[in-house]
Amino acid sequence: MGRSQESFQKKEVRKRKQKKRQDKQKKKLEKKDTEKSGELDDMIAYVDENGMLTDTPPDLTRKRSPKAADIEVSIPKRDASEPGHKVKQGRLTFLNEIKGYGFINENGTGQSVFVHVTDFQDDINKGDQVIFEIGKGQRGPSAFNVKRLKQDTKQSPSNTD
Repeated sequence: MGRSQESFQKKEVRKRKQKKRQDKQKKKLEKKDTEKSGELDDMIAYVDENGMLTDTPPDLTRKRSPKAADIEVSIPKRDASEPGHKVKQGRLTFLNEIKGYGFINENGTGQSVFVHVTDFQDDINKGDQVIFEIGKGQRGPSAFNVKRLKQDTKQSPSNTD
């Protein structure tokens, strides 16, 4: 079939396809030219001397070398005097002796802490003042090393004669 017998519609379709191919080839060449210079540089991030991310390369004249003595290799040991290991005081507000657990209401913060009877160091009843430490239990914070706080015996009023 020769082109002389093509209909107007077929000629238009052929022209559009040819124009699409040319446009696609132009875009491909433009992309090749811009790809070398622009896009990759936009994606690079640098870290400056303060540890912040920037889009400009760092100034090497400001570079500092760390002292070997300032580098800590391990985690420092905690003292028992730090706040995480402090002995706390509270009152045993709930005790289920059958199931073997209870809750201590911490003095000051009012935080309720779970306690299991195996962590009792003394014979403790509901309502007793206790001292304890808080640690991680199976389901969250839990009290351990629970001891009854030694209450001062009531002093008899002094006689003023």
